[in-house]
Amino acid sequence: MKEAKTFAGGGEGVLTAASLPAARKRFSIQQWTILPSILFFVLWEIFSRINVTVKLFNPNFLPAPTVLIQEGIELAKTGIILDSIVASTIRIIIGFAIGSVLALALGVLMSKFKIVEYWLSPVLNLVGPIPALALLPLFIIWFGIGEFPKVLLIAWTTFIPVLVYTLDGFKSVPSTLIRSAMSLGASERQIFLRVMLPSAFPNFLVGAQVSLGLSFGALIVSEMMGANSGLGYIIVDARNYFKITNMFVAIILIGLEYSLLSYLLKLVEKKVLAWRKGGLREAVQK
Repeated sequence: MKEAKTFAGGGEGVLTAASLPAARKRFSIQQWTILPSILFFVLWEIFSRINVTVKLFNPNFLPAPTVLIQEGIELAKTGIILDSIVASTIRIIIGFAIGSVLALALGVLMSKFKIVEYWLSPVLNLVGPIPALALLPLFIIWFGIGEFPKVLLIAWTTFIPVLVYTLDGFKSVPSTLIRSAMSLGASERQIFLRVMLPSAFPNFLVGAQVSLGLSFGALIVSEMMGANSGLGYIIVDARNYFKITNMFVAIILIGLEYSLLSYLLKLVEKKVLAWRKGGLREAVQK
């Protein structure tokens, strides 16, 4: 069997002929992942064009994607799209980061100290299910109209799911791993840092993925109340002046921004958890 060798950074990797089909298959899968999105917009375009002719309902209620692209270009020329994307991105990143870091820190404390979990769990179970829309008016009354209540709402929305998944990760660490580390003479600190924390980190990343979508909901809600910039503000302004196309442009931008941040989060997960492989696709050889 012939082998093709590659050298990078002084290291040597071997790519055999048997591994070439698998590499081509992975490339093909990655190449076609965008196909469903393209098909969705194509069907949307066709349906909207047909509706203009047959008028199943008011064509203004569902403009075609090509019309939205033209409207988006016009909005971009005014600078409102760039300003709104920057404002929304800054809010979501800061709020999401604060909520995730605090959730991880509290999860560590609650997993290490039973007294912390005993006192905080009932309180979190009480206030955790409260939706963001119910808290925003209260935050505005407490902190005024500004950036702080918006970021705080996003952080709170991120905090609860990440904390729940992180705690579940700590509690799901196999006891055999802990016993094995203890038998090898590991200290309590080493067990926590080398065994429990790496085992719980995948759950933390799952919680971060789940909370990302919820955080975008909190972002749009906060920008719809007491904001003069952001993608949520564009939606409210479009509603007030019945600009349906502007509303759709903002909605699509929200979806695109969420998809980008979710993709970046998955890249982080893939990089950090490169050691973890499993599932049916890894077990079954084709």
